[in-house]
Amino acid sequence: MRKFEKISFEQYKKDVCDNLEDYNNFNLPKRSTKYSAGYDFEASQNYVIKPNEIVKIPTGIKVTMNQDEMLMIVVRSSMGFKYNVRMCNQVGIIESDYYNNESNEGHMWVALQNHGTNDYIINKGDKFAQGIFVKFLTVDNEEEIKTERKGGFGSTTKEG
Repeated sequence: MRKFEKISFEQYKKDVCDNLEDYNNFNLPKRSTKYSAGYDFEASQNYVIKPNEIVKIPTGIKVTMNQDEMLMIVVRSSMGFKYNVRMCNQVGIIESDYYNNESNEGHMWVALQNHGTNDYIINKGDKFAQGIFVKFLTVDNEEEIKTERKGGFGSTTKEG
């Protein structure tokens, strides 16, 4: 099963703001057209990214999916093509074990950098990233992996 969920309001208060109305009113990611591959993420707040600035945007979203799937997060095509705004890591990879981790409930963030010459404005409700589910394969002769994710970002390199 794969689905998007909001993080808890407690996590939202820590990561975004203490506004229950904002929390209740932002949308889960959804596809815009019948044949869209990506699920569009909408901003729950307003953001201004100045030239050469990096802004980390909390999505308020976590995702659950099958163990042999990942969610790739990328910017919307128009942002890079028209405005030279990019994700800092170019492509975000979310694995199934990130969901409900003990550090941040699996809250996904997107770090954007403005390489353009003008301020880039993201208004509340604007689409700023998209997530694409992808099945992946592993090698047949892989040794059993016993390490389990315990935390959030960067925790796959830490023993669990």
